[in-house]
Amino acid sequence: MANIEKRVSTDGSITYRVKVRLKGFPSQTATFERLTDAKKWAQQTEVAIREGRHFKMTEAKRRTLSELIDRYIKTNLPKKNPKAIREQTSKLTWWKDEIGCHALIDVTPAMIAQCRDKLGNEITKRHSARAPATVNRYIAALSVAFTTAVKEWGWLDDNPMLKIVKPKESRGRVRFLEDSERARLLQACQESSNPYIYTVVVLALSTGMRQGEIMGLTWDVIDLTQGKAVLHETKNGERRAVAITGHALDLLKQLAKVRRIDSNLLFPAKVPTKPMDLRKPWETAVLKAELNDFKFHDLRHSAASYLAMNGASLAEIAEVLGHKTLQMVKRYAHLSEGHTARVVASMNNKIFG
Repeated sequence: MANIEKRVSTDGSITYRVKVRLKGFPSQTATFERLTDAKKWAQQTEVAIREGRHFKMTEAKRRTLSELIDRYIKTNLPKKNPKAIREQTSKLTWWKDEIGCHALIDVTPAMIAQCRDKLGNEITKRHSARAPATVNRYIAALSVAFTTAVKEWGWLDDNPMLKIVKPKESRGRVRFLEDSERARLLQACQESSNPYIYTVVVLALSTGMRQGEIMGLTWDVIDLTQGKAVLHETKNGERRAVAITGHALDLLKQLAKVRRIDSNLLFPAKVPTKPMDLRKPWETAVLKAELNDFKFHDLRHSAASYLAMNGASLAEIAEVLGHKTLQMVKRYAHLSEGHTARVVASMNNKIFG
């Protein structure tokens, strides 16, 4: 129940001190100049305490966004893999620099939306604005931190990020090698002075592995007998087994016979603890093969495209590439339309004859 005490100061001014006491909760006090304000606060506070909202509001007023971000980085991020820690720390630091000084209760969807728009228009060190997909990753990083503060720490009632409209992302780039382009690239890699570039490219085309995954391969994760590699550190944080067959497996078996004994890496640099620098031999090979608008990551798109054109389902492509959902592989759906038509025709033939 609430108790309101009228106080008169030496100069004759009047204030009203309110004290709200409810069994099982610490007492709450506040002072007002008007009696109506005091009664209103007492009523609202009692209701908020009974509904379990009052102390969260208190935390939201007392805590700043900087405190939320600092605690999340310190206590939650260490559970993630090193790459995720680096990327999310960078994104959360951006939010901290922009609006970290504000109390959590003042961090409104409108304020966040202004920051979202700034993210999309801000010119980065690469002299270009951030893509919608990048902006959405910034939004996701802060949203996860807010969700933790709501569900685990009790600092807030709601996550304001849930009201933010995310920028629409493009359908995704699909650039894959035509047969003639693939032949020219492989020939250029074979003629390269670099001893590894040909094997690296064949691996990328036949497995769909990312550049970082290939360059980080070590001999202890390679099983030449069963023809597979087990990736312990992947982009989505889950371990993944990659099938290595045919020409790619033959190349690895040849490489194993002449591997360096001072390094466990498949493709080491002169310094045995580091992988080789792929940039120069790759750019030289692309130039020699006369490929336009082609990046190393497009080898991964090529592998996925070949799978689609050879009848693999989107679920199978996602499993090969290591995607948790089908969203990222829907861009290849049009390449498997012929296979889909054959499946539908086969089904209709069995049903109707």
